[in-house]
Amino acid sequence: MKSFNIKYSIGLLILSTPLLCGCIREVFPSDVATTTQLAQSPDATEFLVSAIPTTAKSIYNDHVSYSWGLGGIMHIRDVMTEDLATLSNRNWDWFWWWSECTDIGAPWMCTQYVWEWNYQYVQATNNVINGVNPDVATDMQKAYLGVAYANRAMIYLDMARMYEFLPNKVTNGRNEAGIDVTNLTVPIVKAGMKQDDARQNPRATREEMAKFIASDLDEAAKYLPLLVNTRNKTFPDVACIEGLRARLAMWLEDYPAAEKHARLAINAARINPMTKDDCLNVANGYNQIEKWMWGVQYTDQDDAVRDEWLNWTSWMCNETQYGYARKGAFQLIGKRVYDRIANTDFRKLQWKAPDGSPLADQVPFLKPAYKQSLPAYASLKFRPNQGNDEAFKIGEASAFPIMRVEEMYFIEAEAAAHQDPARGKQLVENFMKQHRDPSYACNATAKDAIVEEIVFQKRIELWGEGQTFFDVKRLNYSVTRGYEGTNFEPTERINTDGRPAWMNFVIVDQEVMSNPILNDHNNPDPSGLYKPWTGH
Repeated sequence: MKSFNIKYSIGLLILSTPLLCGCIREVFPSDVATTTQLAQSPDATEFLVSAIPTTAKSIYNDHVSYSWGLGGIMHIRDVMTEDLATLSNRNWDWFWWWSECTDIGAPWMCTQYVWEWNYQYVQATNNVINGVNPDVATDMQKAYLGVAYANRAMIYLDMARMYEFLPNKVTNGRNEAGIDVTNLTVPIVKAGMKQDDARQNPRATREEMAKFIASDLDEAAKYLPLLVNTRNKTFPDVACIEGLRARLAMWLEDYPAAEKHARLAINAARINPMTKDDCLNVANGYNQIEKWMWGVQYTDQDDAVRDEWLNWTSWMCNETQYGYARKGAFQLIGKRVYDRIANTDFRKLQWKAPDGSPLADQVPFLKPAYKQSLPAYASLKFRPNQGNDEAFKIGEASAFPIMRVEEMYFIEAEAAAHQDPARGKQLVENFMKQHRDPSYACNATAKDAIVEEIVFQKRIELWGEGQTFFDVKRLNYSVTRGYEGTNFEPTERINTDGRPAWMNFVIVDQEVMSNPILNDHNNPDPSGLYKPWTGH
């Protein structure tokens, strides 16, 4: 596979690409189904709603190796933290733009991908919302309307938290044009929005975006009880709505609401946390969607699987004879993070222990050969489907999580700790002792330390699932990759003082050209503003 990052010029745009308003780009031909057809045909609604989970695993561009849908976006967020390192640098790792904070400004193709893919997902949800009139719809159509609202809330919440400018010590919220962009998120594109309106669509404030997302969740909650089939958890249900409300409240730092909705999500999900066997099983570890609240499921008929390269297993599973791991793009846990995990915590067995570790012979490998070939700290968390490491059409017909109930336990604990540190401490100890490490004890006593410990355990639990980014950014935590013994590549050994500037995503130039109201309202470009640690 080849990959590249193109810097666009205005001339190139005019010659080679249509004028783009990323917000309203069609995902499917406009004649797929008219509003009248949707009103008359539940099958047409089903077709459009099925496009939402399909978009989640779609290939954006088969020449751009980071463009494998929602999973690729999640991986981008993960490489921006200190939790996930890739051992191949630029040889086969096509996420180095984000991990090195290089060329992630407005003119670059990687920036375009993040922006366009997210708004394609929005468009897939808007196709359903625009086409279903609840006043005349069947119960099934209303249920699908709820699915669309929930998905739109999910993707806007992710985008808002990615693009919102938050203060940091490297870039200024007052950009080069003198405009203060602090707490600005992204433009809101509603169903049926006219193109002229989309071309004069400003970035929503945090308050405006939060209100919009909350409204979508209310609409989803109204209709999702009518859903009789969650399509094996590729569609969200009412528990997922509470989970999204908990995430939203955490973003807003409304900790009483976050605690409340996390508990409601746990109760509504009626699913137990994954067991030790669930997590460490060499055939089924983290590839079974039924273990989660909501996820993405690949099949052997998906283009992403037939492609072999651009899918979750290709990138995230080290124990394969296909995909990027076969080429040496190994996914590792950061050594500093790994070393902090207690040896009594079974989750530490999800990564290859270094030589000499007392855990070295306890780690379960798919095959003995991987114990020899994989580097220390290599992830064993995500196994190929059915444990098949040879036939990619079987092994890559896997799944990855959008939401797991375990996240809700950690949200509940952290939210409680912000209000009452002792209560938060008790909640995290209860979860860890019952489900992860019977010997666990939270030794922190001060509020901030208890919160940080809870977030750390959440980072271990959700490693590789694209969520750590949001906590680091929200809590103004530093990222530390440069230290003695680090397993990050030299160009990625960046240390920050507080939240990284690169966690304020930049809007692509093409969107600014198509939506002129965004002129002078972009986030500052952080590219190249950090120097890697060299040990001196």
